[in-house]
Amino acid sequence: MNKLDSLVERGAEGLQRLADRAAADGGLMAKLAPELADDAALLRKLKPSLIAARAQGKAPTDQRPGAGVVAPPAPQLGPRPKRQKQSKGGAGGPSPFLVIGVALAAGIVLAKIVDWRGHAHPRH
Repeated sequence: MNKLDSLVERGAEGLQRLADRAAADGGLMAKLAPELADDAALLRKLKPSLIAARAQGKAPTDQRPGAGVVAPPAPQLGPRPKRQKQSKGGAGGPSPFLVIGVALAAGIVLAKIVDWRGHAHPRH
């Protein structure tokens, strides 16, 4: 294996580690994990020595896409942790309607105070 082959293999191993970590994290990244694993397999097929061998007819060129990639027989992760139930307010805290109502009432009270103090010192 020459320098370029080892560099390509290092990149493929990095993609495979990223795919494994993404699958373990769950969520949106778990959905991207199979694509990253496919990219790692494709990158391994793009080694310069393999390309040269295929060009010279020394390596097979009729492989199906994804050939050599075998799915695991069972899920590799344990059961997912249960999510905690959230309150009706979503992320917590007061209702947005309550906050708007309090702000509106405070604004009205402040306007009344300013108007009342304006009558105490009229400008002629």
